[in-house]
Amino acid sequence: MSPVSLRRAARETVSGLPREFWWLWTSTLVNRLGAFVATFMALYLTLDRGYSASYAGLVASLHGLGGVVSSLGAGVMADRLGRRPTLLIAQSSTAVSVALLGFMHGPVAIAAVAFLVGMTSNASRPAVQAMMADIVRPEDRVRAFSLNYWAINLGFAISSMAAGFIAEFSYLAGFLIEAGMTMICALVVFAKLPESRPAPSGKASAEPEAGLRTVLRDGRFMSVVGLSFLVALVFQQGSVGLPVAMGEAGFTPADYGMAIAVNGVLIVALQIPVTRFIEHRDPGRLLVLSSLLAGYGFGLTAFAGSVGVFALTVCVWTLAEIVSAPTQTGLVVGLSPTRGRGRYQGMYTLSWSVAALVAPLMAGFVIDRFGAEWLWGLCAVVGTGAGVGYAALMRRLPPVQEPAVAAPAQDSGVAPLAQDSAVVAPGGQESAVAAPVRESGVAILAQDSGVPSPAAGKPEVSAT
Repeated sequence: MSPVSLRRAARETVSGLPREFWWLWTSTLVNRLGAFVATFMALYLTLDRGYSASYAGLVASLHGLGGVVSSLGAGVMADRLGRRPTLLIAQSSTAVSVALLGFMHGPVAIAAVAFLVGMTSNASRPAVQAMMADIVRPEDRVRAFSLNYWAINLGFAISSMAAGFIAEFSYLAGFLIEAGMTMICALVVFAKLPESRPAPSGKASAEPEAGLRTVLRDGRFMSVVGLSFLVALVFQQGSVGLPVAMGEAGFTPADYGMAIAVNGVLIVALQIPVTRFIEHRDPGRLLVLSSLLAGYGFGLTAFAGSVGVFALTVCVWTLAEIVSAPTQTGLVVGLSPTRGRGRYQGMYTLSWSVAALVAPLMAGFVIDRFGAEWLWGLCAVVGTGAGVGYAALMRRLPPVQEPAVAAPAQDSGVAPLAQDSAVVAPGGQESAVAAPVRESGVAILAQDSGVPSPAAGKPEVSAT
């Protein structure tokens, strides 16, 4: 591709998105640039504090459990209090709890504060995803989610490299730097981002706010949550099953580091161009394809005997991750009612949080009892099941009819953010402005739905 074509492609990728999106994107990038604690927590507990590997695993599980607890609560907060207050509370609380964790010494105190860090750090995700859906036009959402996911991985790649150098100097410095950068994120939200939660008007004012019961009774959406859990269970094996299997096969931590580094490099290099290719394609086919690539990408690990082959398998499932993350998030937004986006995003985030708890248990049990080859075979089976599930689900989803959406509420005199619009022509037919894009008979669901019809991560996949 010529330099002129590259510049044009880059310009088209970033053009047309509102200023508020770029401030939210900046907040995400700063947050991930400072994400040191998750990278060196196990080393900190075992090498610096002298605790056992089992205790380090317990702390990691409690951190994940905190995320499970906060996912739904943060979604409710995003709908009731608003996206902006939820972000401010979550990010400022994260900054305080991370700094506090650096000064804890006793095992009970460390475990308790790690649980608190897990709660606060995960609480911002439903609000970030709901705000992004509020401020970005429906036709631009897949591109916006992809750019946000790219920022997450770019920040993660840089912070992972920096964490090692910071840990050599001082573990406490790592805690304090992450706390400081998280507080900067809160300041960006406070100074630059107005509230985006849509205010009800007209027909929307008579529409009841979607509660958790509404979410749980939405069979189509809960099917997506279940399938998302299966896919997340597979992707989590890159950080839990793969290092254990490579260690048992005689490979060193450096070997694992070289193989898994391919994941971050490919995402940073390919996320934007691949998104340009898939942006207006059938989401059902993309989700089926990505599920199969994820399952069989990990399945091929059973035949890996060298670092190079392990790296090739990482390439396969990383491509699945690149396709799946923005497509899945766009589907979640398309199935979420405007007045329930926070709760729907919270439930979606919950699927990844639960997968982060279950995946280590599954990997350990299967590897210990049957061997690593069975774990990779199971990944192929789970990926195939998720692909079949997506194929069946997308055939049942009707085309999405978008009603008019109310203007977002203003915040302290700040002009409202960009809103979705649907123009209905006489006779009830959608105009070209509002008509869903369809390919192969399936509606592109990266749009708002007025009725119930949310990446990691890494998940830490899907958000700040």
